[in-house]
Amino acid sequence: MRIGFDNDKYIKLQSEHIRERIAQFDGKLYLELGGKLFDDHHASRVLPGFKPDSKLRMLAQLRDSIEIIIVVSSEDIEKNKVRADLGITYDEDVLRLRDEFMHRGFYVGSVVITHYNGQHAADQFRHRLQRMGIQSYIHYPIDGYPHNVQLIDSDEGFGKNDFVVTSRPLVIVTAPGPGSGKMATCLSQLYNENKRGIRAGYAKFETFPVWNLPLKHPVNIAYEAATADLNDVNMIDPFHLEAYGKTAINYNRDIEIFPVLNALFEGIYGENPYKSPTDMGVNMVGFCISDDDVCCDASRDEIIRRFYDATNKMALGADNESEVNKIRMLFNQAKISTATRKVTVAAYERKIETGHTAAAMELSDGTIITAKSSPLLGCSAALLLNAMKHLAEIDHEIRLIPQSLIEPVQKTKIEYLGGKNPRLHTDEVLVALSVLSPHDDNCRKALEQLPKLRDCQVHSTVMLSEVDRKIFRKLGCGLTCDPVRKK
Repeated sequence: MRIGFDNDKYIKLQSEHIRERIAQFDGKLYLELGGKLFDDHHASRVLPGFKPDSKLRMLAQLRDSIEIIIVVSSEDIEKNKVRADLGITYDEDVLRLRDEFMHRGFYVGSVVITHYNGQHAADQFRHRLQRMGIQSYIHYPIDGYPHNVQLIDSDEGFGKNDFVVTSRPLVIVTAPGPGSGKMATCLSQLYNENKRGIRAGYAKFETFPVWNLPLKHPVNIAYEAATADLNDVNMIDPFHLEAYGKTAINYNRDIEIFPVLNALFEGIYGENPYKSPTDMGVNMVGFCISDDDVCCDASRDEIIRRFYDATNKMALGADNESEVNKIRMLFNQAKISTATRKVTVAAYERKIETGHTAAAMELSDGTIITAKSSPLLGCSAALLLNAMKHLAEIDHEIRLIPQSLIEPVQKTKIEYLGGKNPRLHTDEVLVALSVLSPHDDNCRKALEQLPKLRDCQVHSTVMLSEVDRKIFRKLGCGLTCDPVRKK
């Protein structure tokens, strides 16, 4: 993989910058953590070299100073809101996040249940936390939030919330997903800390948009594509421009809310320590790009990937036409089309050539591997076999899995399990290779190539099953599919 980002430099710069921000206040900083912490795959795709757990590694430099609060909304608990990338509900993800943090040696102080208005599901979850010995606190909705500053900044607003007891100088406030109430939790703590004589600080740790890259830089456009369902828009920060005469990039929600935050900070502190929403951030990622061309190419690929994700959702019945149209507009800004992605073109060409559904993979050295569907194998399973054979230097004509082994599996799938598609999926192919590998050197060699597929790009001319999607995801491949359902 071509590297465009200096991960070690990022960890060093970011941790130093956060220490400096803590020192600006009374040794107490509430840091709102945007985006994903353990598995920031978007960042690793658009900034090749950025490790998915880079933020966690960076925070490990500060571990002894950190306490973590996990925030979840009562409304999301009540609605059984699901985290799409993991397929689990937000309340379950709270417990997963807590376990992940603690496994890595971080101190998780408590869980804050926000937007509480007597929801039964929230009560049940709080009782569950209590049985597990996990401290929890309740924060309430405030009429007119965030614009009714007079009420918010009072004992009937933030003052009504439970005060979250913390013991360390850096408090990380994170959540399963957006809309959980992280910022309100931070601001509520500032208000209540101030009442107790502590001038605590607030900062926001969000990777995108990258404030010191141009507005129409592909990395920033890729962020807009990633949040097209939220209709986020990157903008020049007018407050930063006015205060410093310098261009900085932020996004619409932070810019729109800044006048309100300014009034809240003035109510809490008597003055606002920040002159712009960009000032509130502690993001140093833009200083760690080592090869801009590599990051631009990766970001263009990501915009196209987001387009296919959106069109796939639409093909499955989602009402997301605005999301699709937004990304089409971003295509124009980035001066790209689906044909920009080499692997997409290769899959189309194989489909036209053979008359069958097809798939293609671009390996790390730029080699393109293609495959078509057959009576025995789906195009994705055939592609996986072809890629492994190429990497292991196994003759393409050699059949790794004999037909005599495939046919009984197909019979079981159709006759006994009531399936309709007899073709083998990628997981079934990998199981078959694993069974054969102790006695077949070619199968063993083929399986040994799997780690080399990480970061490879894949495109299919048909929407793959969830099983196949999961396999490519576990292999670390960047998969896209045409919005065409299997017949």
